[in-house]
Amino acid sequence: MSGFIIGRIKSIKYAVKGFFLLLTTENAIISQSVIALVFIGLGFYFEIGKMDWALQIMAIGLVLSIESLNTAVEKVCDFIHPEHHEKIGFIKDVASGAVTFAALTAFAIATLIYGPILME
Repeated sequence: MSGFIIGRIKSIKYAVKGFFLLLTTENAIISQSVIALVFIGLGFYFEIGKMDWALQIMAIGLVLSIESLNTAVEKVCDFIHPEHHEKIGFIKDVASGAVTFAALTAFAIATLIYGPILME
């Protein structure tokens, strides 16, 4: 049982380390975190409702999570094949495309939340 608990504590330690590595070294994550903070500020300013907060938090989490996975894929690809390779480029483009899906979803959610507010 104590091995299980120690394992979970180590897992949390690695997760927090990865979280801070992303926030301090990856420009895309830093930029998207700033955008997230802007939207959090807008949420407070416009006093959005609980459901809108839930959707907004999910959208922010989706974009940051997918961007984090994209970063990991790119780092693995660069490690495996540092010079340009067509197949590696394809893999990296697909991973980047996943970020685009997430960003478009977040944009749609932001439009649903803030569009009516701004149209008043």
